[in-house]
Amino acid sequence: MASYRFERVDAMEILDSRGRPTLEVTVQMTDGAPGRAGVPSGASTGTREAVELRDGDPARFRGAGVLGAVSHVRTELAKLVLGRTWAGLDELDAAMRELDGTETKSRLGANSIVGVSMAAARAMAASDGVALYRWLPGDGPRLPVPHFNVVNGGAHAPNRLEFQEFMLAPLGATTFADALRAGAEVYQAIRARLAGAGQPTGLGDEGGFAPDLATPEEVLEVLVAAIADAGYQPGRDGVAIALDPASSEFREAGGRYRYAQGTLLSTDEMIDRYAALVDRFPIWSIEDGLAEDDWDGWAKLTARIGDRVQLVGDDIFVTNPAIIATAVERRVANAALIKLNQVGTVTETLQAIDVCRKAGYPQQVSHRSGETTDSFIADLSVAAGCGQIKSGAPARGERVAKYNRLLAIAAEAPGAPFGVPA
Repeated sequence: MASYRFERVDAMEILDSRGRPTLEVTVQMTDGAPGRAGVPSGASTGTREAVELRDGDPARFRGAGVLGAVSHVRTELAKLVLGRTWAGLDELDAAMRELDGTETKSRLGANSIVGVSMAAARAMAASDGVALYRWLPGDGPRLPVPHFNVVNGGAHAPNRLEFQEFMLAPLGATTFADALRAGAEVYQAIRARLAGAGQPTGLGDEGGFAPDLATPEEVLEVLVAAIADAGYQPGRDGVAIALDPASSEFREAGGRYRYAQGTLLSTDEMIDRYAALVDRFPIWSIEDGLAEDDWDGWAKLTARIGDRVQLVGDDIFVTNPAIIATAVERRVANAALIKLNQVGTVTETLQAIDVCRKAGYPQQVSHRSGETTDSFIADLSVAAGCGQIKSGAPARGERVAKYNRLLAIAAEAPGAPFGVPA
């Protein structure tokens, strides 16, 4: 039976890809094995996510500093981690949850706890002499289909678009390298098409373009044309489209959705609009199509188009195994987004994946809008064997770091399958 003992735990405040503070956690085991983790941070967040601890000091980073979280890692969490020998990551993660003592990790901060959890996982894998994607439990190794965020709106860009993410999914590719190439080539075709139309080609938080377009239909028309421009077939046999409207962000207090400027839709009308979009465009996946508290609407949406497209729960599920289990019982959505910092430990993330797997819900491992060059989620997606990942555009270092790590894994494991499991 493996056992692990640590001799050092430390943390520091660093910047994420948006110029906001986050944590970097470092650990070292007594055998010298190191572990390091950059903690991601979201912009569009679910209300039931594990709590990210911020200092609230207006004199530093407008209150967004994380020195308190750093201190928790260096004091209480370090004392816990260094105080005993651990049988595995699950035991360590459970002890950190118990030490925090809250349901949402609000005392020590989910950002503190997940940073230690990620760094410890890396160190344990290194101590065992095993690559992280082989050390983490799951159905892998399997290389995932990347979902590239190529047009940003909503909370990710200062434009008129209510929908937050428009993504490319090269489902027709036969290798990860081919999928990455397709995403990069279509991305450049989108840039050329937008520039040719006099549209701005500045980037949103996740590296997608932020054009001055007002409706989802306008964006989708550009994407279909750009896919063809790049020499690919729009659709599931070539390059398909995935959406993340992040609908909680544009639901009005009265329950209506701001579909586009001046257009307010009821839940039923919103469902009708999604059905029309699926009829008209090669859309294969819709994430957070309705708000996180619109459970009855989600059930209607799933019944209406769940047999035609993947319906991914993010804000509504927040990578919480218990919430996902409830959704399965109520036939809400048919897939789940997986984000480490939403639930706050690697172990709970793996548990959420396991609940999905047993229920037949596909999983899509995801980054956050505030990222570092940490590539943990690349290894996680391969280990889980889920066959899907989203990490932003095929541009910007913090996004490309995940895709380049997947290229390296593909080279290390040439026999690993690629693609969404059948």
